[in-house]
Amino acid sequence: MDQTQTLVKAVVKGLQEKKGKNIVIVNLSQIEGAICRYMIVGEGNSPSQVSALCDSVWDFARKEAGEKTLSIDGEQRAEWIGMDYGDVTVHIFLPEKRHFYNLETLWEDAKITEVPNLD
Repeated sequence: MDQTQTLVKAVVKGLQEKKGKNIVIVNLSQIEGAICRYMIVGEGNSPSQVSALCDSVWDFARKEAGEKTLSIDGEQRAEWIGMDYGDVTVHIFLPEKRHFYNLETLWEDAKITEVPNLD
């Protein structure tokens, strides 16, 4: 398993650890000009849960994949937090913001993997 796959798995575990919902992995590795290889999208029910999901992803990525974010954006309002790991970007939304932006449908050629909710 390559480093990017290890990071993807760590991010998903971090989201699941804090009960993130409706997690999808968007594989952009075959899309020419894509800004990353994988985009992971998930959601939390409140700004405090969105923040907790971000913290959990940060911890799991560091501990399990040895990766640190290049940047994190949106932490203050915690309605949509974006985390940039280079080859992997993570988007953690409140449900209404996720529905509005609908990021996972922007690349029709991308392979989307839905991760089952743990509850």
